[in-house]
Amino acid sequence: MQLPEDDISIRPTTDHREIDICALMMSRTDPWITLGMDYNMCLEAFDGICKEIHIAKVGADIAGFVILQVCGTFSGYIQTICVGEDYRGRGIGTTLLDFCEKRVLKFSPNLFICVSSFNTEARRLYEKYGFKVVGELDNFVRQGFTEILMRKTAGPRVGYKPR
Repeated sequence: MQLPEDDISIRPTTDHREIDICALMMSRTDPWITLGMDYNMCLEAFDGICKEIHIAKVGADIAGFVILQVCGTFSGYIQTICVGEDYRGRGIGTTLLDFCEKRVLKFSPNLFICVSSFNTEARRLYEKYGFKVVGELDNFVRQGFTEILMRKTAGPRVGYKPR
């Protein structure tokens, strides 16, 4: 059942307890299970410069989160988007994508995301949201797996005027 958008709040976090919850959520769900990424490997995904971490909350629960790259050649790259198993199919993913698009369009016309080739439900969501396939990255995350690079664009970088 879809949740009303007003029931979902998104806010940035740097709180280590919240990041731990997010890393645990990641490590217990696909595609990370299939890719063989344990809790510690998932936790490493939160480290680094140019990353913003935003959590989606429903009441007191962290229902999902996103790790967004905000600088560099691929600024506007959604590095990780994750919705907890109990909250899937309820509009959290779309709400996170809406948030990312609004955030990214402030500095870039391009929004990028990778999806594992076996993750058909996520790919369907991204395509429905307007992402188009721009390439494939064999053995990008793990040997034997392909990541599909997708892009949603408001135009080229040159001449782009942030909204």
